[in-house]
Amino acid sequence: MVTALQWKGMGDAPESDLLFEVPTPLGFQVRATRAYWEMIICMKHPVMAGRELEVKTTLERPDEIRQSRIDSDVYLFYRSERENRWVCAVTKRLDEEGYLITAYPTDAIKEGTTIWPK
Repeated sequence: MVTALQWKGMGDAPESDLLFEVPTPLGFQVRATRAYWEMIICMKHPVMAGRELEVKTTLERPDEIRQSRIDSDVYLFYRSERENRWVCAVTKRLDEEGYLITAYPTDAIKEGTTIWPK
């Protein structure tokens, strides 16, 4: 059984369940488990299936990072795919660690405070 923390891509997940852990320009690591990634691509955004590398790249080398207006611990990382299309990786930061909330392609950058331009 997967615990709530493992489901969110953090906590005491076995190393074999860790899909990725990457550094961000904001100085914290973001991690995701295989189980949580499966939930994202099966229930939230099936279009992201097979796009793990793009999500990792978006987190490591974004074009822009915005802070959520609702939750100051939530960051939206954007990386351009082509004109007027971006990959968005949404994370939550807890102290010096972070986890992936979701990832999706988008044609619009959400409102929020820009905290890191490329």
